[in-house]
Amino acid sequence: MNQKIHSFTDLIAWQKAHILVVNVYKELKLFPKEEQYGLTSQIKRAVVSISSNIAEGFSRRTSKDKKQFYYISLGSLTELQNELLIARDLNYIKKEVFIYLADKTIEISRLINGLIKSLD
Repeated sequence: MNQKIHSFTDLIAWQKAHILVVNVYKELKLFPKEEQYGLTSQIKRAVVSISSNIAEGFSRRTSKDKKQFYYISLGSLTELQNELLIARDLNYIKKEVFIYLADKTIEISRLINGLIKSLD
């Protein structure tokens, strides 16, 4: 049985992206203080942008406009993946945490791509 989508919060892609934001923010508390305005700030912007653009895309009227925001969300997701690689290589996050977060980004990417394809 398909559940009716009434709000962006009903989208599984948004729900998973929101959980990712919360998990990433928890990990960022463990980053060195000198990174507060550097990598930490970049990661925060990217991870928040993922769910924010899903939400904004949901509210748009045309498929073209919706897709534009979903594609921006994918771009932010890719940016986050890059920044997580940097954080891993600088030993700011543990390998297990990196793997968990990276797996979540792949899952969310698939969900966003599903949203895009559903508009065709």
